Amino acid sequence: VSSFLIVWLYVGRNLIARLTALSDSMLAIAGGNLRAPLPEPGSDDEIGRMTESLVVFRDTAIEVEENNLRDIETARRRLVDAIENSSEGFAFFDPDDRLVLCNTRYKELLYPNTDIDIEPGTAFETIIRGAAENGHIVDAEGRIDEWVAARLAFHHNPGEPRIQQRSGGQWVLITERKTGDGGTVAIYSDITDLKQREEELTTKSNALEETNKRLKKAQEQISKYIDPNVTEKIFKGEFSAELSHKRTKLTMFFSDIKDFTQFTDASDPEDVAKLLNEYLGEMSQIVRTWGGTIPQFTGDSIFAIFGAPDSKGERGDALACLRMALEMQMKMKTLREKWWNQGIQFPFEIRCGIHTGMANVGNYGSEGFMEYSAIGLNTNLASRLEQACEPGEIYLSHTSWALVKDEIPCEEVGTIEVKGFHYPIQTYRVLQHDVEISTES
Repeated sequence: VSSFLIVWLYVGRNLIARLTALSDSMLAIAGGNLRAPLPEPGSDDEIGRMTESLVVFRDTAIEVEENNLRDIETARRRLVDAIENSSEGFAFFDPDDRLVLCNTRYKELLYPNTDIDIEPGTAFETIIRGAAENGHIVDAEGRIDEWVAARLAFHHNPGEPRIQQRSGGQWVLITERKTGDGGTVAIYSDITDLKQREEELTTKSNALEETNKRLKKAQEQISKYIDPNVTEKIFKGEFSAELSHKRTKLTMFFSDIKDFTQFTDASDPEDVAKLLNEYLGEMSQIVRTWGGTIPQFTGDSIFAIFGAPDSKGERGDALACLRMALEMQMKMKTLREKWWNQGIQFPFEIRCGIHTGMANVGNYGSEGFMEYSAIGLNTNLASRLEQACEPGEIYLSHTSWALVKDEIPCEEVGTIEVKGFHYPIQTYRVLQHDVEISTES
């Protein structure tokens, strides 16, 4: 019995010791200590087999850990390599504003053409102050402390990217972002080429704007000699400076001041010029308002066309021309009263003739000088209507009357003979009083 008891005690203590060692190793591995010593498997029993399994588990865990560490190191090296080879300057600062990592490009942009090195752990303020004191920052010249304070404020509360001009002619775009733990990531981009192109574009844009102003002024000046409708198309490239014409349906208008020669013969030339310029200025503005084109002035006579270079359609052109004539008659009354009050005692009245028909319209003259005009029998007819017209009246041909009769009241006044036409031309007089009444209503 005693021998059995001794054996039992030895075996029991041995088992307890082995189990305790195995349990301690398992707890160490579970705690993450894969290098903790493991008991020898010993005998081929349950405890030995458990120990062997634990060794296999431990070795597998070590292999997985080493593989993970290798993967992490590979990823870290790739990240560092990518940052180092980036064309942008990169820097990372910890929550205490000390440098953790930066690439060579960051140093080059911050301290161009110098051998200054920036070590990890360097304070951000030290880095930027060094750049300012070495004269690399244009905005910091003569105000380093003030500039550093402003730069720190932006660094601590970064917003939109900012552009920084360097003394060497470089322009750098600085973008900063805060990390979750309070660190700061900074990206420095060299935008010198972009800035130079922007400045070139600005210079070209200003030059173009100045050219446009000169062209606009030239157009305004030329429009005093050539009808604005024609001038505008010339400047837009819609007209070519070639001797050419086309046959087009036009509504043509002629007007003159009755017996104006008598006034000029009895008046001072300067007074005549002043009055005539005022008259032609007011009337030409009315023509332009209604979309007409004035090929020429001849003394006090005005020749205008509707339908070229732009047209509202046959009826639209005829109506615009007639309404223009009505407004011109009203303007003549206003001018007559004004001149009377200025001491000019002369019964100024204008005669207007309007005809719609085919005409040759285009550039006429020589290669060195040309004018935009309309010619043909129908142009002569419009002129004859004006000559036959009573002072203060507006005469229409039958073709023009047919286009406007539904809107403008007219009455027949007989016929006229026109050279080139083998039949009498029926004429109509616009009932201006009725038009004014209908307009008021």
